[in-house]
Amino acid sequence: MERRTIGAAALDVGAVGLGCMPMNWAYSASQQRGDRSLRTVHAALDAGVSLLDTADMYGPFTNELLLGRVLKERRAEAFVSTKCGLLVGDQHVVANGRPGYVRRACDASLRRLQTDVIDLYQLHRADPEVPVEETWGAMAELVSAGKVRALGLCAVGPRAPRRGAGADLYEGTIRQLERVQQVFPVSAVEAELSVWSPEALERLLPWCEARGVGFLAAMPLGNGFLTGTLTPGGGFEPDDPRARHPRFTAEMMAANQPLVAGLRRVAARHGAQVTPAQVALAWALGRGPHVVPIPGAKRERWAVENAGAADLVLTPADLAEIALLPPPRGSWD
Repeated sequence: MERRTIGAAALDVGAVGLGCMPMNWAYSASQQRGDRSLRTVHAALDAGVSLLDTADMYGPFTNELLLGRVLKERRAEAFVSTKCGLLVGDQHVVANGRPGYVRRACDASLRRLQTDVIDLYQLHRADPEVPVEETWGAMAELVSAGKVRALGLCAVGPRAPRRGAGADLYEGTIRQLERVQQVFPVSAVEAELSVWSPEALERLLPWCEARGVGFLAAMPLGNGFLTGTLTPGGGFEPDDPRARHPRFTAEMMAANQPLVAGLRRVAARHGAQVTPAQVALAWALGRGPHVVPIPGAKRERWAVENAGAADLVLTPADLAEIALLPPPRGSWD
């Protein structure tokens, strides 16, 4: 697989990563099977994927424990990205950016991951009760202590409402980045980016590019919609957040089918084995050499298919057709 170098720390990773959240968090619990998830991580590594993206809150803790079983055997092949800053309680999630907590969280993640160093340690959310510089300073101390190689900021989550045409949904994130950059270099930013959620292209992605900061494209397959494998009206299990998501109603999924149809047309020009998901990932890869999409996967088949997108080169005609696809319909938040 193609390799990409991101961030001031010159982090070397495979061009396509693996988002590990669906294995233990957010999606239907009935689909979360440890043995299958282990096989999926191994299959991804076999296919050239190196960046494994997790967080202590996924489970909570169980996803890091699962990855630790893989890393015990294959640490040299993997690039580990995990996150701190969110605590999971009964029916709620709260931010905690206190320096003492950050230090304890890092030590706990190291134990669960069965490694002596975390390649990329990300702040999952800034704590509104703690100046972000204090949290980032504690994270920087972890780099000095040799427990962490590089730092990142995760910008996935609730975004500011659009205040008119051209308003930047990531304005607050950029302000945070400017502040923490004065304390210690930001190596990577993780934020949503896909064909049907391209808002980061406005300012956040250019901000990263101008400063040599890597961009981890989260949800590059639109929570599965851009794979073309979801049927409008097919329904989701009650504990799947898509069951309550405005863009995943039967009406909105049907209205957004032209996006999937366009990706299918592009895929067909590259061969019968190329999928809409691979086209969507190739589009994300084409946003710049500092971009690494991290599609989530729970099954070996999807992890291998996603990795194959690194070999797909979209033509100018492909990109022009994608650019002309109708904008997505329905609220995202």
